[in-house]
Amino acid sequence: MLFVGDDWAEDHHDVEIQDEAGRRLGKAKLEEGIAGIARLHALIGQQLGEDGDPVQVVVGIETDRGPWVQALIAAGYQVYAINPLQVARYRERHGVSGAKSDAGDAHALADMVRTDRHQLRPVAGDSAAAEAVKVVARAHQTLIWERTRHTLRLRQTLREFFPAALVAFDDLAAADALQLLGKAPDPASAARLTTAQITAALKRARRRDVPAKAEKVQAALRTQQLGQPPLVTAAYAATVRAQVAILTTLHTQIKAMEEQVEAHFGQHPDAETYLSQPGLGRILGARVLAEFGDDTTRYADAKARRNYAGTSPITRQSGKKKIVLARYVHNDRLIDAIGRQAFAALKASPGARAYYDQQRHRGLGHHAALRQLGNRLVGILHGCLKTGTHYDENTAWQHREQHHQDAAA
Repeated sequence: MLFVGDDWAEDHHDVEIQDEAGRRLGKAKLEEGIAGIARLHALIGQQLGEDGDPVQVVVGIETDRGPWVQALIAAGYQVYAINPLQVARYRERHGVSGAKSDAGDAHALADMVRTDRHQLRPVAGDSAAAEAVKVVARAHQTLIWERTRHTLRLRQTLREFFPAALVAFDDLAAADALQLLGKAPDPASAARLTTAQITAALKRARRRDVPAKAEKVQAALRTQQLGQPPLVTAAYAATVRAQVAILTTLHTQIKAMEEQVEAHFGQHPDAETYLSQPGLGRILGARVLAEFGDDTTRYADAKARRNYAGTSPITRQSGKKKIVLARYVHNDRLIDAIGRQAFAALKASPGARAYYDQQRHRGLGHHAALRQLGNRLVGILHGCLKTGTHYDENTAWQHREQHHQDAAA
């Protein structure tokens, strides 16, 4: 067996090769790209010999993405993606000085996969279809997050020089608000907007009760307010125009990326199983599939999937003290999608609603009860994927209902 520690950076990789006894067989600094991966294969080949099998090579690296990792997997090596926090804790086992170097991290990674790989998670063998869903689903969600950030920045800018706009527009990211702010980004020009101009913007945004809303917007924009000097107001107006342009572009790209998410998700063989789950549509279903992946060997059981999702609690016990806490170290994208699914499932599934109500009767708050429901839904999803069946309301909650009835009796 050969054990390789790979500490990666943007343009190079520090690698170290060890044997089963922990002796260093070689080390090098390799450039990112084809030339670098070819040199790595050559270094491994020198130590492995002609009769060696690539499966005898175990690689530890602090990422599970990118062409370099895919090249390692394609070569047949066993690849373990290790959290940087785990590497930092491992370093502290052997020294407390706080010293750190790329070569030292490569040594620590090689040591970790040599001695502790049974505690580590290998890189999942997800299909190309699942990887494609992950790429577009993450890009779509990132664009939505960016829209939220820029909307908050626009709100802060308006609050500092044009507070009447915050009264006039309930949703600054809405199409009508962006159109009117782009046309009139300062108090003076906004006050000159006619009813016809406002009505046209509201109609293009497909608003209801247009005459009343147009009158309300115009009245709000013409109210007296504290202002800034003309020169400062002009600078703020330029900032508003820039933010409006960014938000308008983000709207367009989010819509385009949403179509890509639906298209790629629809082509995946597990799509119908995900869509059968309560609270999951095409976008949320794609996000959950993207983060879980489709490697059938990745999760040994439902508990392992729940632990990865971060929905299952953790227990801390010392002496007579024992506490149960929520997991705060988790995949943010996955836990967000599961939380949204749990909330949507309250209306889509009577069993989910009953389970949520049971948690509330136990004294749990809204978010804690939703987390418990999400944990249950992850287990149901695991069962459906394992057996290749679609969600069934009676099957999913029958055991819980029977248990509740027995407890009541």
